[in-house]
Formats: sequence, C-alpha cells, structure tokens
Amino acid sequence: MSFSTPLEIVAQAERAALGKIALSTPRTLVAAMLAGIYIAMGGLLSLLIGYGFPEWTAHNPGLQRLLSGCMFPLGLILVVLAGAELFTGNNAVLIPGLMHRKYGWAPVLKNWILVYIGNFIGAIFFVYVMIWGAGIVDADPWKSAIVQIAQAKVSMPWWVVFVKGIGANWLVCLAVWLGFSAHSTAGKMMGLWFPVMCFVAIGYEHSIANMFFIPLGMLQGAAVGWADFLVDNLIPATLGNIVGGALFVGGLYTYLYYRK
Repeated sequence: MSFSTPLEIVAQAERAALGKIALSTPRTLVAAMLAGIYIAMGGLLSLLIGYGFPEWTAHNPGLQRLLSGCMFPLGLILVVLAGAELFTGNNAVLIPGLMHRKYGWAPVLKNWILVYIGNFIGAIFFVYVMIWGAGIVDADPWKSAIVQIAQAKVSMPWWVVFVKGIGANWLVCLAVWLGFSAHSTAGKMMGLWFPVMCFVAIGYEHSIANMFFIPLGMLQGAAVGWADFLVDNLIPATLGNIVGGALFVGGLYTYLYYRK
C-alpha cells in the first residue's frame, strides 16, 4: 500500500511522540526556534504574494485568500520534512501515547511549554532581524496590509478567536496526519499543503503564525500593544489550537483506531 492506514498513522504518531519527549531541553528549544522561523517564512511568503497584486485582488477578495493560502504551507512543509518542533502539531502528536499510557501529562505539558517558548523566540527573531531589520515590508502594499492584519486580529471578540483557533489547528493537525500517511516526499508535501492552504483561506487563527503577523504589524505602526496581542489574540488562539489539535485530531483518532 502506498499510504498508511489511519491505524498505522496513530502508531506512527505515538512513535514520533516518544522521540519528541526523549529530546533534551536544549535540543527541544533549538528545534522549536527553527519551527517558529519556518512558520514565519511561510507567513512572509503568504503576505508578499497574497497582498502583492492589489489591482487583481481589490474586487476579488477570494483571490487574495487563495494566493495567501497557497503560499503559507511552506512553513509546515519545512517543519515536517526538514525536522523541527511545532507547538500546534505536537498538540495532536503527543496524544496517542498519552492515551495509551506510555507517559503521563507531565512530559506532554513540558514539551508543549518548551516548544511554545521556542516557537515564540524563533518567530520574533525572524520578524525583527530578517524582515524588519532588512526592510522587507516597509513599502506598500505590504506595509498597509500587515498593519490591517494585525489590527483586525486583535479586534475580534475573544470567543471568536478561540473558535477560529480550533478550526486552524484542526486543519493543521489533519495536515500532519496526512503527512504521516504518505510514503513519498511529494505525497507528504501534498498532504501537508491542502489542509494548511484551507485554514489560511478560511481565515482561522493559528497561534504560532500570529507570533509573526501581529508583532510585524506592530513594528510597522499598527495600533496594537503587547497586552492587546497577548490577551485579545494569542491566549484565545492558543487555547483553541489545543482543543482543535489535541481533542479533534489526536484524541478522536486515537479513540477510533486504538487497538490493544
């Protein structure tokens, strides 16, 4: 068979989780920083291409969403194929082993916290040094676009961000599941690409991506403070991401395909 069955995917996720938990703290942080950088790379490409053709997209908002969505999956493809630790993916991947009692909540929470911190450091580094420091989006249409994006993300009601966070990581973790299912590089890339493109085009909220979008908007002049960023977006998006990944992907698929 050229792809893994759902039962085999759950087993693969469990094996991958055991390797993640066995990583030392310094290695986990470095791998997490790389993932934060990779997601920021995908976010930058999504911004540059998605908002780089205003004359085409002004009266075709679906086209702008499609262009942005088609570019953003670069980040997850790099995370999975090059190897890095992404908080949102780990929300699902660590659940099968937990449900099978291969380890408890303590190593899961330790991994999630370390990886989340590393993702944040990596994303902020890329924003400050590789984008803002290099003046990549100092000109319009990208400057105006990132300012509007950042302000819009902190202007939604808390529960809306939470629900959109569920949707984002439901799709991201399904992408990780499809990546596990494929046996070829091209197959993995396609499996990762479609669900991530979908969540971006829909407009769901991904906490690690927002570690790129909102701080970059703040640097470009968005009327957003750090408290706005953390309280109005990052916290509800993160909680929603955990539900979307841990419950709707890791939890449900482990329940459906668990075999003693």
